[in-house]
Amino acid sequence: MNEPLSSIMTKKVITAGPDDKLSVAREVFMKNRVHHLPIVRGARLVGILTTYDMFKLVDSGSDYDDVIIKNVMTDHVATLEPEDKIGSAAELFLENLFHAVPIVKDGELKGIVTSFDVIKYTFHKEYPTQEI
Repeated sequence: MNEPLSSIMTKKVITAGPDDKLSVAREVFMKNRVHHLPIVRGARLVGILTTYDMFKLVDSGSDYDDVIIKNVMTDHVATLEPEDKIGSAAELFLENLFHAVPIVKDGELKGIVTSFDVIKYTFHKEYPTQEI
């Protein structure tokens, strides 16, 4: 757990913009089977949107084409840096009960780490010859 997050993070992150419609995010979630969508302005992280955020809107009757991402996203986002240790992400997930953390350097999105990435890392440490 002492290796840097850069060793397990997803570097080619799918993102959306704060002024995109929620229907754009819905399509990203459906096509890519992801549950966390960093929201960026340029390369700068400005928020995160999750499938749970979308789920909460179902009861409100909102049409995804009528809602702008910035009105639904979380804009106070916990982040870590590429040099931070994998154990720091695990601790963050356990303490806050969420499943993804954007990896940021100088305000710019560099990657994302999910709880699944940490589980996969731990599995490969214990069973290096097993494939997932």
